[in-house]
Amino acid sequence: MPEFAQLLEGYRRFRTEGYPRQRARYDRLVAEGQHPKLMIIGCSDSRVDPAQIFDVDPGEIFVVRNVAALVPPFETTPGLHGVSAALEFAVQFLEVKQIVVMGHGMCGGCKAALTRDLHGSEPGQGGFIANWIHLLDDARDEVAQSHGTDGREAERAMELAGVKVSLANLRTFPCVKEKEASGALKLRGCFFAISEGVLHVLDDETGEFRPAE
Repeated sequence: MPEFAQLLEGYRRFRTEGYPRQRARYDRLVAEGQHPKLMIIGCSDSRVDPAQIFDVDPGEIFVVRNVAALVPPFETTPGLHGVSAALEFAVQFLEVKQIVVMGHGMCGGCKAALTRDLHGSEPGQGGFIANWIHLLDDARDEVAQSHGTDGREAERAMELAGVKVSLANLRTFPCVKEKEASGALKLRGCFFAISEGVLHVLDDETGEFRPAE
């Protein structure tokens, strides 16, 4: 497949250029293990890679990516809790100092939550996505009431609201709540749109997103 061939070409460039340049760092990461101080929860969208946006080296950030950068609320029912497991590992074992939830512009998951186009779909036909983004239902109703369900203004409002939903859900985890209260952990929200190339950071006091200085 040509797509995989392109990956191999990228690997060859990395092997001949990137790997030798970073060899000392890689050796240190192997010897000492990973000790990132920051966790980023971002969207799976191929256009918004946190490592590129923040220009960081290997070992500096612990990243979890999923549809719409969502964090489910804390629960103990049996199931495959992928995001919760990664969060637990980052907070309890890596002891990260900050967690950043990063939403982004033109997010397909947020748009699907807003329009409910996939509502009622069977698993494998959009149902898995619909079940996942139901986490945004309450926020979606507020956005729809204020902005409608169509157009970039409504979509942007949904994208920003999604960040706040994930931050609120993070705070339902006892380990997160305890460490945030003690000052050992800081939660942040941010938003990036490739159409603008500007990172917006959530102001905790005003609840507004403002361009990063």
